[in-house]
Amino acid sequence: MSDSTNNEASLRNPQVLLLSAGIGTSLFLSYRLYNRYVRRIQTYLNLTPSMLNGRRRLYGKVTRVGDGDNFRFYHTPGGPLLGWGWLRKVPEGRNNLQNETLMIRLCGVDAPERAHFGKPAQPFSEESLQWLKNYVENRSVTITPYSVDQYKRLVARAQVWKLTGRKDVSAEMIRNGIGVVYEAKVGAEFGGNEGWYRKLEHKAKKKKRGLWVLGKKLITPGEFKKNN
Repeated sequence: MSDSTNNEASLRNPQVLLLSAGIGTSLFLSYRLYNRYVRRIQTYLNLTPSMLNGRRRLYGKVTRVGDGDNFRFYHTPGGPLLGWGWLRKVPEGRNNLQNETLMIRLCGVDAPERAHFGKPAQPFSEESLQWLKNYVENRSVTITPYSVDQYKRLVARAQVWKLTGRKDVSAEMIRNGIGVVYEAKVGAEFGGNEGWYRKLEHKAKKKKRGLWVLGKKLITPGEFKKNN
């Protein structure tokens, strides 16, 4: 029997076929596991459609709060289990890590507008910014992505652990009256929590918490943006 015939027979051997299938499956699963649990998402360009269905969660650290309803997020896949915090550190002081972080826009909430582009600041805009800084800056958070907006920000739900348990950041802003329920009728993301957010807003308004102390003088962020 020729060498070519022997080689062909060897390749058709069930054990060889099973081994090849096993190697292929292992490589495929390894790739899937790497993409899901190990690969770091640096910017919105690394996001895939499957990450924007509200089922994927990303764990990381807030490196900078830029406004009352958004912040920069450094993805640390696997958290402490993969060495983050003890073997691997989140870099600091490198131009706000703009090329290594995701800009997160909190879902379902709108904070008072700060002064920019020659436009005046809304009342409670600085209070909102300081509250969010105190609440999440330099802390580990879990985000659930939903979409990417026109400013290339990742619209997402953010949750942070406190002494009283895991907190929804958008809900806590609304509860404390330093943000209102997002008003856009098209394209708004609530992560299935719109009803809850509106109940919290109703209670904050009734108790005149935060910006609701303005009463009839209150102009919501949505109205403010339309008129300025």
